[in-house]
Amino acid sequence: MLRSKRLEVVLTLEERKEQEALERLGEARKQVEAHREQVENLERYQQEYRDQIRASQQGVVPVARLQAWQAFIAQLDQVISQQQRQLQQAESVFEARRTEWQQAWERRRGMEKYIDSCRQQERREQDLKDQKLADEAAGRAFARRQR
Repeated sequence: MLRSKRLEVVLTLEERKEQEALERLGEARKQVEAHREQVENLERYQQEYRDQIRASQQGVVPVARLQAWQAFIAQLDQVISQQQRQLQQAESVFEARRTEWQQAWERRRGMEKYIDSCRQQERREQDLKDQKLADEAAGRAFARRQR
């Protein structure tokens, strides 16, 4: 069996690994998008809440109410910070998955190139064999004519 044919099994394994890495990358991308959307929603909600507070502060506002608003805004700040940390972690995971996929892609691509070079070498070897057989046949035919 030709070397290039035997190596196709390895190529199939590399293709499978690349596909799995691509799927993990896609999942990591979804996580980043979900966390980013969550942060944006929280920030938008916090801004809307602040706008409502400003609008309702036209007259006299009891201190207890003002303190409750400030406490809620502080809680929102904490939640937003926590979500931003989770977003950063998700982005780190995404970058790691992207690196894994890139490496898998490069291994698969390298195997494809190696198989191609093996095929070229096999073709050259076969061409030399064919040429040698043709030369031998021509030599025998020439020898028969000389008799």
